[in-house]
Amino acid sequence: MPVAVSGAFLAAYDAVLARWPAGTTTSTLTTAHGTTHLISHGPEGAPPVLLLPGGGATATGWYPMAAALGRTHRVHAVDLIGEPGRSVPRDGSPLRTTDDLTTWLGSLLDALGLRSARLAGHSYGAWIALRYALTAPDRVDRLVLLDPTNCFAGFSPRYLLRALPLLLRPTPARNAAFLRWETGGADLDPRWRHLHALAADFPAARPVTGPRPTPARLSTLKPPTLLLLAERGRAHDVAEVAARARAAVPHLETATLPGATHHTLPVGAPPETYERVAGFLTAV
Repeated sequence: MPVAVSGAFLAAYDAVLARWPAGTTTSTLTTAHGTTHLISHGPEGAPPVLLLPGGGATATGWYPMAAALGRTHRVHAVDLIGEPGRSVPRDGSPLRTTDDLTTWLGSLLDALGLRSARLAGHSYGAWIALRYALTAPDRVDRLVLLDPTNCFAGFSPRYLLRALPLLLRPTPARNAAFLRWETGGADLDPRWRHLHALAADFPAARPVTGPRPTPARLSTLKPPTLLLLAERGRAHDVAEVAARARAAVPHLETATLPGATHHTLPVGAPPETYERVAGFLTAV
């Protein structure tokens, strides 16, 4: 049976969706493990890019990035199956393993009629994108990792400790409080903050996780990769992430986003972030 999603959550989702540029469309595609909901923007036939949100987030928060990328790319922002949003897992075939994630993402490319695409992910979405790029390198043209978690280093113990009450018993109030703490009370889109808080009530499945890629595995990464890290993020030690990534990944391009925290991304990234990503994805 489809998950029961509250009307308040769907109304909040649509309020953030309304921030997307003119010409944006939505669609639902049949994929492995369920139906996948996409928000799409940009000219048909332009180079495709898939945007994967972080855990507990939806595709809607990519609207500033889509506005920048949509001039040169066909953008598809994805609601992850089993996470908050409008994608729906199939009865009897939930995502359980990392291989399931790879199969699902490959089937999404197939459903879009794409041999390959550029991938960009934030946080958990970046972990999914990196894993897919390592597993199916011929299907990933370029890769953008936006403050990725569990890719090059572990979470900060302080971050996990602050997140524990939310993980044990999620509520909108706890979600909002955690966001205020991690972002230092940053002035973020109030409609997006409201949706983010309500995501705590979403009937989500346990996220599929796995080990970090080993340095040896990371050394095989083929697609050109851009790593963008949040200067003031509390999810992990940014310097450690950067150092390990540079040591392991050949031809890696890195940058630190001034003033950004883990959860101000992607909706409240420094303005130059979006053009930086657009330029990287456009390069040949």
